[in-house]
Amino acid sequence: MSNSTGSSATNEQIKHNVYFEGKVQSLGLDTDKGKATVGVMKPGSYVFSASAPEIMLVISGILKVKDGDNYTSYGPQEQFEVAAGSSFEVICEADAAYICYYG
Repeated sequence: MSNSTGSSATNEQIKHNVYFEGKVQSLGLDTDKGKATVGVMKPGSYVFSASAPEIMLVISGILKVKDGDNYTSYGPQEQFEVAAGSSFEVICEADAAYICYYG
């Protein structure tokens, strides 16, 4: 990879999302499954809102997702679904990476 600013088909910028004072960040992209973000989380507890249905696929680390009164742990290559119009709580005890498909 280089610093080259070679020409491309579009001049589209990569969308960069920053949440929770920089402890959760993601980059937007279009995939064969539709719109997605690839993100990282630092340790912490976070509550996210989903305006559209989402599929969260863990790439690295473990995400603990609140389900009622309990938490379910998801590790690498495991996924969970989030309904549109809902919110979900995630606990991350070490750095983690994910891809979120939405829409």
